[in-house]
This record gives sequence, C-alpha cells and structure tokens, in this order.
Amino acid sequence: MKKIDNLSIDSKLLRTFLAVLDERSATQAAARLGVTQSTVSHSLSRLRQQIGDPLFVRSGQALLPTEVALSLRKPVQAILDGIASLTDQRDFDPQQEAMQFVIAANDMQRDLIFPKLIQDLRSEGVSASFEFIASGHPSADMMRDDRCDLVLTPFPPNTSDVIQRPILSSRMMCFFDENTRSAPKTWEEYCNADHLAVRFRDGGTSLRALRGIDTSDFRPASITVPNFSAIPQFIKGTTLIATEMGLMQLKTLSGLSMESLPIDSDPVVIYLAWHQRSSNDPSHIWLRNKVRVIAEEVMAEWNSLSRRR
Repeated sequence: MKKIDNLSIDSKLLRTFLAVLDERSATQAAARLGVTQSTVSHSLSRLRQQIGDPLFVRSGQALLPTEVALSLRKPVQAILDGIASLTDQRDFDPQQEAMQFVIAANDMQRDLIFPKLIQDLRSEGVSASFEFIASGHPSADMMRDDRCDLVLTPFPPNTSDVIQRPILSSRMMCFFDENTRSAPKTWEEYCNADHLAVRFRDGGTSLRALRGIDTSDFRPASITVPNFSAIPQFIKGTTLIATEMGLMQLKTLSGLSMESLPIDSDPVVIYLAWHQRSSNDPSHIWLRNKVRVIAEEVMAEWNSLSRRR
C-alpha cells in the first residue's frame, strides 16, 4: 500500500466508506447519507487513490469489499468515534443544530414513541431528521458499526459496550375480534387456538416474548406477518388470535379486543439501547431524554387503561 496523505482524508470520506461497506451499493449508501450517487462515487475514487486499493469491486449489482476494505472497518470507525468525542462538551442548541438520527425499532415501539416525539419537536422549532429501520432481534454490531444511533427492543444485546435502559413494560395479552369469537378461557383452549404471529428477519416470532411460559404445547402459528401493523387486517372477521404486548392496545392494535391470557406470564420490557461511544454526546443525551419523557407518558396512559379494565 502506498504512503497515504493523511490530511486529504476527511470524516465525510470515511463515513462514505463505511456506508458503502454496510450497504454494498453506491445508490443505497447515497440514500443513507442524503447525498447523490455521483458524490459517493467521487468520494470512493478519492479514497481509492489515497489508499492505493480498489476497496470495492463490482459483482452484479453489488459492490463487494476487498480484504483491505474489510480490514479498515474498525480503524475507520475508531477515527470517527474520536472525532465525535471532540464535540462531547460543545455548546448544544437543538434549534440550531443539524441533527440526523437512525432509529432501529419495530413498528410497535416506533409508533408508540416517535410520532408524538416528532410532533413535539416540530412545535418547538426543531427540525431533526430521522430514519427508521427494523430492529428485529438486534445485534451489538448494529451499534458498533454505526448503523443506528438508538435501538428500542425487548432483546437488547448483552455486551459491555452497549448500554441499555428499560423504558416500557406490559404483560402479554390475547387480541381477537369479539364479533367472531371470545377470548380463550383455559390454557388448553388457548394452546389449540388458531394463532397469528409476527415473524422477524432472524426467523423468530413475537411469541418468543412469552416469558416464563412453556410454549411446547402450542399449536404452531398458522399465519405469520412481517410487522405488527398487519395484525388487525388478518384477525378481523376471523377466529385467529394474536398474543402481543398489552401496550399495543394504545396504538397498533387499538381496533381489536383484548383480554388477559389464561395463564400468568412475566412482563415484557422494552429497552432503549445505544453504544457507549454516544453516551456523552449532547445531541444523543437530548434525544434519549426526549424518548424517556414520551415513554413515561405512554406508561401513564397504559396504567390508566389497565385500571379501567
């Protein structure tokens, strides 16, 4: 590898490199960064000249990284983390700062928190940009590789460099259409019911959130859908049931009837998780506090609903 002119490589070039490394596509990297494809291509050309390696080679529609490119991920991420740490103690004004956040959350957590949060920000004159991606069963690498800033999930990675805090909690409940059936009254009836579940990209379903219950007697779900918002359309007019967090009665599943399960289950907790590199960044602290405030409002609404049932 030739000698590199360190001063000619700036953080924008490095962020472009990581985006292409993640997306394997100049087009998708450009969309992620909010720039044109030609800007990404120009940045890659500059990096190739400076590094002395092609970095990516085309294979069909994909850009495959070379061994050199793969070896650069961690040092490049470390450089960007170091640059970010320089601003940890900066003056921070959310109305003046250009902020962009990537949030990993399934549609249930997303819809409970962020529509209200963004409405509040707009009324305060804050124009932060948000990109939402599905979290599924998130890995620590999602945060280590800077693919997202925050994760909302019941399954946070259990690693020392990922920080997690509980923000939402409720028991699993049975959702159904009261016009076509009633809730299962016994465990046997519940196990033999026609179940619908959400299947995540890793192959697991939403039924794995049933904590402290042996589900080996379950009749397998006959219908699986890719997100929670699809549940009402499939359940209405049928005898299907869905077992999901009671909190979904507030938003995603508000059009369905809800009853307790015929057996006790442990509450499901939704965590807010982030990589330790962003712990002291003022914009990230500000966002996490905003999320916590909305989460407290959601829990107050859920507790009020629970008392009325």
